Amino acid sequence: MKPGKLSQTVWNRSVQKQMHMDDPEFLLKPSKAETCTAMTMESGAILLSASACASGEAPTAGTYAVSKAVHDIAARGGVPSGITAWITLPETAEEPLLQEMIRRMEQLCRRLGLPIAGIQAEVSPAVRQPLVQVTALGQAEEGKLLCLSDAAPRQDIVLCGYVGLEGTLRILDECREELGRRFSSAFLRQIQALDSELIRLDAIRTVSGCVTAMQQIGSGGILGTLWELAEAAGVGLSVDLKKMSIRQETVELCEYFHLNPYQMTSAGSILMITEHGEQLARTLSGGGARASVLGVTTAGNARVVTSGEERRFLDRPAPDELMRWWAERLL
Repeated sequence: MKPGKLSQTVWNRSVQKQMHMDDPEFLLKPSKAETCTAMTMESGAILLSASACASGEAPTAGTYAVSKAVHDIAARGGVPSGITAWITLPETAEEPLLQEMIRRMEQLCRRLGLPIAGIQAEVSPAVRQPLVQVTALGQAEEGKLLCLSDAAPRQDIVLCGYVGLEGTLRILDECREELGRRFSSAFLRQIQALDSELIRLDAIRTVSGCVTAMQQIGSGGILGTLWELAEAAGVGLSVDLKKMSIRQETVELCEYFHLNPYQMTSAGSILMITEHGEQLARTLSGGGARASVLGVTTAGNARVVTSGEERRFLDRPAPDELMRWWAERLL
């Protein structure tokens, strides 16, 4: 199979068709697009859980898994309350790498006010590079759970954050020496400074009452996430590629490696569906986040992307470009 997230066809055939149990206590049905589980507690509050994986040779791999898991909780209207982690290391890994990975994860969690409730690590001959799986727990207030299926036609689509930013930072982390031979030190420092843009929990919390649905940009990039959101909600869409915020640093790095940034993961960047897109974008921008209205959801199944005079239909999600980059380097 191809690297990255399973295609919708493979998911339907090999995952969904094998699942026959349906428990009404769980409020979010498993799907290719759904990243969380949710169930109502006796108090009426909703317990949320989200898991995320990240791999790589750099000690920052675990922080990206933390970021993705906690933002998935926030995108369902929840407030993260803690994480657990499982780290699998290859036999070639050294103990200082493990120490630095955990130090960075703990540093990020402390910044977010989240305890690490549990952590385990093992060495396995089955992996070629460190793999970190993080599970985040959180709660949403009764009646405040945000479901993708609640998105409806004629609503605005807002992007909070930047296209391909997570992938940009992870590539820098993994091959800084190589990039230093092509780009100036000042340019690489500019990229590194963008890591502050990956955490947008406060911005999401501020506007969660003003949105119909939210989805973090994950595997397959913004184009893949737009497709999954539309598929889950049963709507069409019309978006303008030129309205999608992208850093020049991402453009240049992707040109160097021949990657498509619109198909590259960007944890921490969120697609939001709302009745009042311009107002929402102003609120987010006023709080220091980058936000823009990309277009609207539509009735029917047509998923249209425009760029100036060009108009095309959105393709089914392609394999994530960061995964493709990794696959080529690990050959």
